[in-house]
Amino acid sequence: MIDEICTELKNWFVTDGDKHFGTFTISDGRIAPSDFLQQGQYYRVIGSVFNDGVHRYGDDTDILTPEIFKGAVWAMRVPYAVVQLSVEVDNWVKNYGEILASPYTSESFAGYSYSKATNASGGSVTWQDVFRSRLNKWRKI
Repeated sequence: MIDEICTELKNWFVTDGDKHFGTFTISDGRIAPSDFLQQGQYYRVIGSVFNDGVHRYGDDTDILTPEIFKGAVWAMRVPYAVVQLSVEVDNWVKNYGEILASPYTSESFAGYSYSKATNASGGSVTWQDVFRSRLNKWRKI
């Protein structure tokens, strides 16, 4: 979810010094060189065939596909508050995502009816709508 949140925010929480360019090797689930990453730190892979996106250094559940690629690895400095918010967003999506994926905003049958909340454009409310005000302080234009 960190990847989706950073995309929404247009903010990867990096400075120029956090962007490392070159040839990287992924084997046995590890990326090298990685001397600039700390245990548990989020990092973004760019230019990979199989592993583009956000990963967490040292996370054994984050399976990386073996490859050698020329690209970039960004050592991200994601604030703890954003990480915690990503957990809330993930839980919200798990609870409401399937319902909100339906193309219908209301339904009625046999005396029963319901209406889903809609956003300003008339579509179903998304996690972006629900968490917008809490995410805005990290948003980049």
